[in-house]
Amino acid sequence: MAEVDIRKKLRLLEEIYHEFGPPPAVPLRRAAVLTVIANPFAGRYVEDIAGFMEDLKPLGLEMAEELVTMLGGDPAAVEGFGKGAIVGCAGEIEHGALWHVPGGYSMREALGDARAIVPSAKKVGAPGTRLDVPITHINASYVRSHFDAWELGVNDAPRADEMVVCLAMTTGPRVHARVGGLAAADVKGEDGLR
Repeated sequence: MAEVDIRKKLRLLEEIYHEFGPPPAVPLRRAAVLTVIANPFAGRYVEDIAGFMEDLKPLGLEMAEELVTMLGGDPAAVEGFGKGAIVGCAGEIEHGALWHVPGGYSMREALGDARAIVPSAKKVGAPGTRLDVPITHINASYVRSHFDAWELGVNDAPRADEMVVCLAMTTGPRVHARVGGLAAADVKGEDGLR
């Protein structure tokens, strides 16, 4: 399979100190890494593309470890995660699906025992396309306080023959989350849902 050809990386760290009500005791921190890579399948239909997932695994793990470092270095501090891919216009949506396994399993590996499925979004788009990357709790997808999304993108990517792959992590729930549902403190951790 083709080697992963990286053009650039973008790293974002956001700290949210206030959302109208009282400031939280600890600011919410969100981190994302977006990597612009060449799409080895751009411009043509290729039947067997699954092997490229293996090639992407080291990149996924590198990005996941970078996120943990950006959020202070302690995997236990991470409570939310998500992933996504933007495929350039000479590619197809299925090329973005190649990021599911390397992105998701890499974050689970970097975090230790995360049990929830890593939510994902993907689309085909031109340079500057933005993607709403969904974020949920790392151990239980039904924890409403951690339902979130982060609009991410790269100004000059993806070019037609590229893909932008991204991972995101957070240190907690939305600031002032108060819509009920399963609380993070009540997660059983049995099935990745509750």
